[in-house]
Amino acid sequence: MKTQGIIPVMLTPFTADNQVDYEGLRKLTDWYIDNGSDTLFAACQSSEILYLSSEEKIKITQTVIDQTKGRIPVVTSGHTGGTFEEQLKELQSMYETGADAVILITNRLDPNNEGTEVLKANFDRLLHALPKDITLGLYECPVPYRRVLTDEEIRYLASFDNMVVLKDVSCDLAAIKRRLELTKNSNLKIVNANAAIAFEAMKAGSQGFSGVCNNIHPDLYAYLYKHKDSSDPIIQELAHFLAICGACESFGYPNLAKLMHVKIGTFKHYGSRVIPVDIKEKYWAVEEFLDHIMQQSDKWREKLSLR
Repeated sequence: MKTQGIIPVMLTPFTADNQVDYEGLRKLTDWYIDNGSDTLFAACQSSEILYLSSEEKIKITQTVIDQTKGRIPVVTSGHTGGTFEEQLKELQSMYETGADAVILITNRLDPNNEGTEVLKANFDRLLHALPKDITLGLYECPVPYRRVLTDEEIRYLASFDNMVVLKDVSCDLAAIKRRLELTKNSNLKIVNANAAIAFEAMKAGSQGFSGVCNNIHPDLYAYLYKHKDSSDPIIQELAHFLAICGACESFGYPNLAKLMHVKIGTFKHYGSRVIPVDIKEKYWAVEEFLDHIMQQSDKWREKLSLR
């Protein structure tokens, strides 16, 4: 199993009465796959895990796995608990869904930001309590705070053969390059999540992209990744366009990405539990902003299809 390449952090569609729209989730799963995704990341921050019940997180993961039907790997987290007992129960439940990897959130391994020894001790305690055949990953989720791993921690965690992927949220190209060097003889793959440095990170060796704009145009990121070593000027132009589009995260994400999916018919409602207000009212001209991104994305698809 290769948990690398284009890895969308999946959205959770909701119905008009704020329940999980599982039929919409099935359609969304197919959309990701049809648009160049290599792995799906269910029950993550973009899925609104802090606003989902344990039962919803499990059912969301199971629904994605069922709909994927083995076409590409599915990884999942749902790792939000504050106590060891809560975290163990969450991670065990996600393991039992049959996901290809269970993703540990770094700020849950060190909830109070106390440092390396605490993070290692919490990781070791979980590892010894979880099934021996579990496959793991890591995610520097920025909520409730961004716990960026140190070089020492990267080296330590990469020493475990069942640790296969890090969703890197350092947002630092130099750090990514160091991490690639630290993990080069391990199974741990470094996948950048920051749109501004996506292309440079790919060229440096980051094994893909796992940023929020994979919810808008994963096919364009897939093209960029496939052609990361090309000297064709159009690839650099594409990289510039995608980097600029990354700014859309500040305009009501994840609702903004959901609004795009409503426009293209993936599901029916763009509301979220994270942002309970209507983004069309809170963010001036946000729909027009999204329309520009969608129109230019289509122009890029047309341009690249002619090459």
